[in-house]
Amino acid sequence: MPASPVTGPVAGPVRALRPGAVLAVTCLALATVVSAMASLSVALPDVARETHANQTQLSWIIDSYSLIFASLLLFAATLGDRFGRRKALLGGVGLFAAISFAATFTDEPGILITLRALLGVAAAFVMPATLSTITSTFPRDQLARAISVWAAVAGASAALGLFASGLLLEVWSWRSVFWLNAVMAAVAFIGTHFFVPESAQPGRHRVDVVGAALTVAGLGALVYSVIEAPEHGWGSTRTLVGMALGLVVLAAFVAWELRHPHPLLDPRLFRHKAFAAGSISTTLQFFAFFGFIFVTMQYLQLVRGDSALMAAVSVLPMSAAMIPSARLAPGLVARRGARGPWTVGLLLVTTGLVVLAQLDAGSSYWLVAGGLVPLGAGMGLATTPATAAITDALPPRLQNVGSAVNDLSRELGGALGIAVLGSLMSAQYRDELDTGGLPAPVAHAARSSLAAANHIGHATGNPALIERARDAFASGMHLALISGAATTLLAAVVVTLLLRRNGKPGTAAVGTQTDGADRDTARATA
Repeated sequence: MPASPVTGPVAGPVRALRPGAVLAVTCLALATVVSAMASLSVALPDVARETHANQTQLSWIIDSYSLIFASLLLFAATLGDRFGRRKALLGGVGLFAAISFAATFTDEPGILITLRALLGVAAAFVMPATLSTITSTFPRDQLARAISVWAAVAGASAALGLFASGLLLEVWSWRSVFWLNAVMAAVAFIGTHFFVPESAQPGRHRVDVVGAALTVAGLGALVYSVIEAPEHGWGSTRTLVGMALGLVVLAAFVAWELRHPHPLLDPRLFRHKAFAAGSISTTLQFFAFFGFIFVTMQYLQLVRGDSALMAAVSVLPMSAAMIPSARLAPGLVARRGARGPWTVGLLLVTTGLVVLAQLDAGSSYWLVAGGLVPLGAGMGLATTPATAAITDALPPRLQNVGSAVNDLSRELGGALGIAVLGSLMSAQYRDELDTGGLPAPVAHAARSSLAAANHIGHATGNPALIERARDAFASGMHLALISGAATTLLAAVVVTLLLRRNGKPGTAAVGTQTDGADRDTARATA
């Protein structure tokens, strides 16, 4: 077995010489890739004006990153596990910095979509390596706290990324968002080089390339069909066939993984109720969360008329509630068990989204804040036990699988949330916008996005069009956020049902290795 001069045999548990530095560096790398999903959302109005991107292209600019990120997570985690998580971190953040730098030189929507997709490839190597590095380097008695820090950073990075981007947009163009990505990734690269020890589970098993290809194809077809649905119609043959094809390919992925001797993701893992609850909850809550970010940042700037910085500052109450609740979650779970705090967190998220769904063009900021505070507190309270449930459900040698599933749940939920909720909003906006009396080309442009409608209204001296467009957008946002609230309510029901017989306190209670399903999983993945 190969040995590391610092950590000893790389296949076993690793003890970092400076665990605090390891946690700081991995959290910086995590913040880099998580903030990149949301930070560009604050710049969407500027991107739309400068690149002339329509609403569907704006969805793709955001979602191409999330889609590729989610699709490649399992494959990238397997490669990192086999060849070294430190190598995965170094390669991922290095590539992330280079692509972000390249994106500062483009003004074409198509090229921007492509570069964002390439950023997703880099991020897929970074995110699973951060959590699996933490779980493999921290001792058991410190692990819960380290995971709570990781969860707090993962949850708050989106909002903090919005704030940093808004600050930059006050003095620079939307390209500053990519400069921020490049700088953060470069610092994470240097920190990884100096402080992060190598850890891996080397073996001679073949990497499941077919499984990876099926994941990319299935998720790609599904998300593509959802994003393009407003253009072609939700009931069109193209949309329905595309969605059906995506689901069929994903079903083929499950069948393949059940038969493969060394799968990317063994479906039998989901026999473990806590593991299943953590995966489903994470997917659904981030479905709602990133859909909310995508929709709300446009509302704040294009409907309320806030600047990019003011829009970013406006969502800070969410982070102010999220960070302390994430830090409090491990103690609450230790005293009361996972189910109670976890379910309460999801119900708080649901409450926040329902409040925010009441916003219209004339709403005061107090209504915005009234929704953001429970939303942030709920995300912090629910994310930590969900993450711990996934990682605690597996033995140390399968921590890369747990990390990848946790990350996949987040990114897949985010990608689908932006696609589905963004498409619902876009379709409702187009249906509600009254363009009567406008020439056909102008009407088509106004329906393409709220930014275009605002531009046309100002250019033609038609304030009535602007008001109608803002009202139509608010109607679409209401539909999107109510749909997001329904998903988090569903997540609360799922968690309650799956953990109803689990009476032990503490995160370990939701992750013991005692049932037959775990033994089957251990044999299947050994």
